[in-house]
This record gives sequence, C-alpha cells and structure tokens, in this order.
Amino acid sequence: MLSLRLKTFSSAKAASYHLPSPLKAASSRATRFNSTKSNFHRVDSTGSINPADAADATSTILADSLDFQKRIMPEATPNKVTWLAALKERKKQLAEGKVLDSFAYKTTKTSAITERTRDDSFSYLTLPFKDDKWLCDSYINAAGNLRVGQMFQDLDALAGRIAYRHCAPAEPVNVTASVDRIYMHKRVDEIEKYNFVLAGFVTWTGRSSMEIQVKGYAYDSEIPSEITPTSLPHDKCFLTANFTFVARNPETHKSFPINHLLPTTEAEWIDFKRAESHNVSKKLRAKLETLDKVPPTNEESNIMHSMYLASKKVSAIEDKPENLVFMKDSVINSTLMMQPQYRNRHSYMIFGGYLLRQTFELAYCAVGSFARAPPRFVSLDTTTFKAPVPVGSVLYMTASVSYTEHVHEANESADSISNLNRHLEDFDMPVSANKPSADEHEFMSMPGTLVQAKVDTTIRSLDNSEHKESGTFVYSFFVPRDENGTYDQPGYCSVIPQTYTEMMDYVEGRRRAIDTANYVQHLKGSSS
Repeated sequence: MLSLRLKTFSSAKAASYHLPSPLKAASSRATRFNSTKSNFHRVDSTGSINPADAADATSTILADSLDFQKRIMPEATPNKVTWLAALKERKKQLAEGKVLDSFAYKTTKTSAITERTRDDSFSYLTLPFKDDKWLCDSYINAAGNLRVGQMFQDLDALAGRIAYRHCAPAEPVNVTASVDRIYMHKRVDEIEKYNFVLAGFVTWTGRSSMEIQVKGYAYDSEIPSEITPTSLPHDKCFLTANFTFVARNPETHKSFPINHLLPTTEAEWIDFKRAESHNVSKKLRAKLETLDKVPPTNEESNIMHSMYLASKKVSAIEDKPENLVFMKDSVINSTLMMQPQYRNRHSYMIFGGYLLRQTFELAYCAVGSFARAPPRFVSLDTTTFKAPVPVGSVLYMTASVSYTEHVHEANESADSISNLNRHLEDFDMPVSANKPSADEHEFMSMPGTLVQAKVDTTIRSLDNSEHKESGTFVYSFFVPRDENGTYDQPGYCSVIPQTYTEMMDYVEGRRRAIDTANYVQHLKGSSS
C-alpha cells in the first residue's frame, strides 16, 4: 500500500505534508487525486516507485485516498464520497427544492468563536526536487524551468488547509475569494538543484474572512528536520502569495463568523495592520479608482493619444517589425469542460488552484507567442473569483497581451535600443514603472520586456446559453532581451492598442505595473 509521510509540528499545532514523486511515465497521472485539490503525490517508504509496480500501485489509489484525506486534514471531515454519490444527493436535494452547496460539509458543528494565534494555523509542505528527480520532472516546463502553474495548485491547497486549521473546531465551507498577489522575488533556475518548502499561516481576520500568506523557500541543501514559523530564512524566500478566504455556513448559505486572530509579536501586529489596511484600500479602489467608474488622468490621456498615433504609424508600415504586435493579434482562446476530477472538497465546485493553473498556462501561451521566447513568470496581480465554477459547466478563457514596458540597462545607449522605434520616431514610450535591479538573482537585473497578459473567464451551463463572468486574471512575465538575434534586435517587444477599449486595458496594465513596482519596493524596505 502506498503511504504518505506526514509530519507534525506539535508546539505550534502545525502540520506538514510531503509531496513525494508521482509514478513514472503513463502511470503518473493515476497517482494524482483531487480530494483536497492539489496534486499530492505518493510513494512508498523509500521515497520511490518501481515502474514494474505501477499497475498494482494504481489500483490502490482510490482506496488509499480516503486514508490520505484523514491524515492531510485531520481536523476537518474527510471527503468520503465519490462523485456519483454526491451527484445523486444533489439531485435528491434539488427535487425537494433545496440548494446543496457542499456534500462534505453539511454542518459547521459549532458556532463558538475563540482566539487563535498565527502558530495555530501554520502549515507547510515540502517539494524535494533535489532529492527526487521524478518529482522534479513533474514540476518542470519545456524550457527546463519551474512549471509555475503546478505550484499554483499547491499554493491554493495549502492556503485552504491553513484556513480550516484556523477555523477549527468549527467546519464552515471555506472558499478562495481572491488572490491578492503572487510574486516571484527572484529566479530559481535549475530547480533540480533545490529543495522547496512552501509555508504559511493566517495573517489577518475579519468577521468571516481571513488573509493567508504563503511563502516559498529554496534550499540548496537538505530541508531542515524541524520547520517552524521563525526558522524559515528570509534569504531563501523566492515567492510570496497572499490569499483571501471567506467562510460560509453550509446550512444557511450565509457568511460564517470565524475565530479571531491574536497577534503575539510586533512583527505579527505589523502584518495584521498591513493586511487590514490592504483590505480597506482594496475595497475603496474597487469603488473609486477603476477605469469603468472614473476617467483616465491627464497623464494617462496623453499616453492613450500617443498610443493612438503609434497605431496609425504602425498600420501604415508595409513591412512591420515582428516585435511590434497589435493587441488584437495577441488574443488566444480556450474552452474547457469542468470535470468532477478537479472538484474541491465541497464536491460540487471546481478547485480554485486548478483554475489558476489553467489561466496561467493560457497566459503563458499568449505571452510566449507574442514574444517568440519562453517568458518567465513575475507576478499575478490581485484577482477576485467573481463566481464559483460548477462541475459540469463550460469554462471559456480569452487571453491577450494588455501591456508591455521595456527595462533597459542603466548604461544602455540610445543607438542600441533604436531598432524597436525606428518606425516610431514620434512615439513617446511611457516611462517604465520598473527599473533595472542590482540583484543578479532578480528577473529584471537584465534588459528585457515586462509583458502583462490578461485572461478573462466566463462560465456557461450546458442547459442554457447565458455566460456568467467568473474572474479576470492578470499575469506579468519578463522576457529577457534576445542577444543572439533570433528575433529583431535588440529583442524588446511592444504591444500596440488600437481601439479605445484596448487603450483602457493598456492604461490599466500600466497602473498594475506601478502597483507591482511599489509592492516590490515595500518588500525590500521591510526586509532591510
């Protein structure tokens, strides 16, 4: 029988779940199951699987998955139900005129509210890429770098576990309301040389919502035998992710009050106040600062006019350079059927991490096609899940490049960058929000192009033609300048909006780039 190695950090009431290697070759998919909606991989006690045993191992997955669920979330009711059982129950409830949000969570068990510390929710998982080549193989992309979409699933699943630990002993339905930001601090190339640790905890709570912060750490040596909230070294941190989860009562379908977070140190109070301030400012921006409610500023209007002139100039060029692309020509689409194998613990909705992975990979395709080079993920901007995605619905995704900016070397001459604008002498490129970094480990320590891709998603039930907006995901990538001449020297690329709607998307992208640059400066200031 395959087994999962589970570690506990008893002093902080935290738990770690180890993600061992998947089965090799064709059997690798069979080792994955979505009971908690992350790709949790399984091995025997030696940490490896003999391919000859793959068939026997595959047959044990479903039976063993229930035991896995008990161990992975011991404080929550395991999802002991197949999709067929959940489907029959939902049909029965609908026939009685009821609405069933969750099969696994039908009662909160208790409504008592207490105080919980950060350590109470602390959880971590390990990804030993250096020690396990087959685990590494399942997290690597075609360019030999980290397949970020795979990790998004783990981040969201870990955040969900943290949410349930904080709410215990109550068992509300916890769902991902938004991803406030996922930011890649520095390049982690050649992941086969590192062992990763993803760790996080609750940093702020409201009445029924909570902010959860998860960070990624890369060790070039063995993972420490004991991992605590204070033992994780800042200099090994390569990724920060912030999620907002909300708790709902499965019986009344209303918001459910959760345990209060009690900060116990000065650093915890600083994080608490930061998250509280961010939550307030996020609501204010949604009401007062979006472009569909207020017009562009004078500076932004000038940029839009400049882009309009540039689009006319580019349209008149017979032999348009390949590194100048109209926004409409960067659009790609994807349609997916939402299958029950990707449902969350509540049985009827799709796992948020799976949606992140799908939208990310479509954005990656859009940017890669646009830049004609493998892009490197930098940031996912604040994203709100506007509607849950039911199992059985159709997910429509549309990705397009919405913004670009060039990051030049400080000593780069005007002649070396003139190629891009050789047909746009009258076009004033907006001032970049980002500056070259002196840290060689950061993405923008070299010249290149910051590219934003926006992915709009809608869902539709098969029994009607109404499309419902699910969410908009904005991913930022960095494409280093090509010094080998495989595309137009010096390798910068630009997207050119033509319509008013496209120009508004461009302006919104510039705002996001500025927000990200400010966020990075805040991170550097708080760590110094």
